[in-house]
Amino acid sequence: MAHNLSVTGLAANYSQIPAAFEFYDSRFLNITGLAPKLEVLLENMTFRLRTKRANIFTDPITNQSTIKISKVSLSANPVTSEMINSTIPLPNGGVNHGNGILFCGQGTLNESGGLYQMSIESPYEAEQLVSGFYGREFNSLNDVVVHRDGSMWFTDPIYGSKQGIRPSPQLPNQVYRYDPATGNVRVVADGFGRPNGISFSPDEKTVYITDTAYTAGDGTTDPTKPSTIYAFDLTTLHGETFLTNRRVFAMADTGVPDGIKTDTNGNVYAGCGDGINVWSPGGVLLGKILIKNGAANFSFGRNGLMFIMNENKLWTAQLSPSVQGALLAEIDN
Repeated sequence: MAHNLSVTGLAANYSQIPAAFEFYDSRFLNITGLAPKLEVLLENMTFRLRTKRANIFTDPITNQSTIKISKVSLSANPVTSEMINSTIPLPNGGVNHGNGILFCGQGTLNESGGLYQMSIESPYEAEQLVSGFYGREFNSLNDVVVHRDGSMWFTDPIYGSKQGIRPSPQLPNQVYRYDPATGNVRVVADGFGRPNGISFSPDEKTVYITDTAYTAGDGTTDPTKPSTIYAFDLTTLHGETFLTNRRVFAMADTGVPDGIKTDTNGNVYAGCGDGINVWSPGGVLLGKILIKNGAANFSFGRNGLMFIMNENKLWTAQLSPSVQGALLAEIDN
């Protein structure tokens, strides 16, 4: 049972902490600080991604078959959003890369997906970097992260086919590594039901990959299928990087762990069916930021600010100013 410090245990000292911050371990206090806040920033949109220079999000319009990209200005008062016309077919997860954003394009029934580099300035031009595995089209790319060596690691579940937006799968549910310097694309992990979110630990010695097979993609769920975060070690053999020592890191108790990220202390955060779940580097559930209808994805801002996205709202959570996302720290350094 959860122990919310606002009502049990250390309630006398921490009664000001809102009930939306649910404690399972006292170490969560190092993350929330003594005065965390949770607020709605925007409503009636669907958000996926934030960048360091602007706030860029993917935004499904009425259904899964149409996805637009929105640019949100936090400096405006009130906050404003601008819809971007992009050539990326059904954009999904993305990450800061170079002077723009590296997006996953899921593809459509008539157009292959892949990885796309998009400018964050008008006219928001996008270039496809890779479209398939040596002649076989990817299924529907979901999330991507970039290693310090420049390689791009991404997940490719068959959700697109299950949702009717992509043809029948031509490849298994797998995780890939793409080297833009050589054009080499390799399968680095398989055996997933639905590989989804992906993130590195701060030292990039570990990669975390979520398996969200609990949700099949056709509207059904199966509680016997994974809603699990797996951890792998990055190992160098013969001059190439492999994923070894696959192990269960954690399982989400509500819904599935969708987007996943780490902070500079190695704590692991995932958007789940009840909000943001936070685990220690050792896989212990520390606490949750409770969001009605759950959280699809999120990102770290500066000074302990977090942006949380679900089906129709963009939230901000103010955590301890010492909390820093590993990806943002890499950019700032």
